[in-house]
Amino acid sequence: MSTAMPSSAATSSTAVPRWERPGAITFALWVLALAFLIWSFTSVGLSWERMLRGIPALGSMLQRMFPPDLERLPQILWSLLVTFQMALVGCALGLVLAFPIAILAAEGLSPHPAVRLLARGLIALFRTVPDLVWALLFVIAVGLGPAAGVMAIMVDKIGFAGRFFAEAMEEVDKGPQEALAAIGATRLGVIVSAIVPQALPSFVATSLFSLEKAVRGSVILGLVGAGGIGVELKVAFDLFDYDTAATIIIAIFVLVVAVEQVSNRIRRALI
Repeated sequence: MSTAMPSSAATSSTAVPRWERPGAITFALWVLALAFLIWSFTSVGLSWERMLRGIPALGSMLQRMFPPDLERLPQILWSLLVTFQMALVGCALGLVLAFPIAILAAEGLSPHPAVRLLARGLIALFRTVPDLVWALLFVIAVGLGPAAGVMAIMVDKIGFAGRFFAEAMEEVDKGPQEALAAIGATRLGVIVSAIVPQALPSFVATSLFSLEKAVRGSVILGLVGAGGIGVELKVAFDLFDYDTAATIIIAIFVLVVAVEQVSNRIRRALI
């Protein structure tokens, strides 16, 4: 039995596309980018010698971390609970405030281009400034403690969720919106009845990712006085109490993994 050879047309259609030769400007930009990357490696002071010299110090610290000290475990768990509450409240407030701002920033939903531009600029500002900087500002404004951390997480989540909420509402099918508008539905009615139900899976996913991000970020915020377990971790390292620091790190790891697992289960159940 003879086997038919593939035709040249079929062969050409399944051939792997070749890279096009870049132009002179594109090639020059790639060379500049590579040169900048190499220069960055040399500028940050990273060297094998320093890394090798740091291994003994790291090994000594790890040796002093184990076994973890459980003497202050109740206080650590309480601070961990405060950290989770701070992340939960800040995330909830941020998501609630992100929704109306996202409506104002969404194309086709914003009442005026100037309002849309202002809302997008506000979202960009909240996303660009790191949450650690927001925490520093709010510590100065309201003082030390979890309240500053809640406000920092809230602002950060407005920027994070606001962008994805707006994009989700822009990408929904326009048919139901046009049908409701044709029968005289108000703008709010169109949003509630046609846009939100279609964008709800994306809203849920973004909200859960926001909570995961808030839990991880709330630990760092404590290092600048925003309350929670981060304060305990900073004090432990400042006092060279490495075995207590190990207990804190393990507790943080358990909390983050638990939140991620619950988030994944909810995401699979709802989406």
